[in-house]
This record gives sequence, structure tokens and C-alpha cells, in this order.
Amino acid sequence: MELDLIDVQFDLRSIKPRELEEALEDPFGVRFLPDTDRPDGAARYYALGRTVSDRYLFVSFWTDGKTVRVVAARNMTEGEQRFYDRKYAEFR
Repeated sequence: MELDLIDVQFDLRSIKPRELEEALEDPFGVRFLPDTDRPDGAARYYALGRTVSDRYLFVSFWTDGKTVRVVAARNMTEGEQRFYDRKYAEFR
């Protein structure tokens, strides 16, 4: 996976690129695919993932299968974190 962080709309000092990669590669992460189909074939996703340092992140991104372009990233809300923890408990 190649991570594209050009012209991101969030502060890369608060969320490091390494943390984004860890959250996106989280084996227990949860991904959601929006309903809309795009004519260019790129799929837009929302992901809930956890980093190695135990930080919970919400990431909005699109991918064409080779490149991942992060649109937005932030810490999960309390409700999102509870949802992630429930899904994580199902996999363990």
C-alpha cells in the first residue's frame, strides 16, 4: 500500500503518517464502504483502527487498489471506540 498524504485537510503533526498506516493495516480494524458508486473505479472508505501505541483513529480515505489517499483523520469518538471494541471482542 502506498500512502498519499499530499494536500491533506488535517494536521500531520497531531497524527503521524506512521499512525495512519498502523490504523489502516490494523487486522481487527473496521472498514465501511459508502453506498455511492464512482465512475472512475476508486472506492471511498471509512475505517476505524488502532495503532501500536493504542491510539484509536477514524480515517476517511479512497483507494484505487494501489494507492491510499487519506481525506481526513481524527481520534475516534467515544461511541466509535465502543463499536470498535465490540467488533474486536468478536474476533478474539
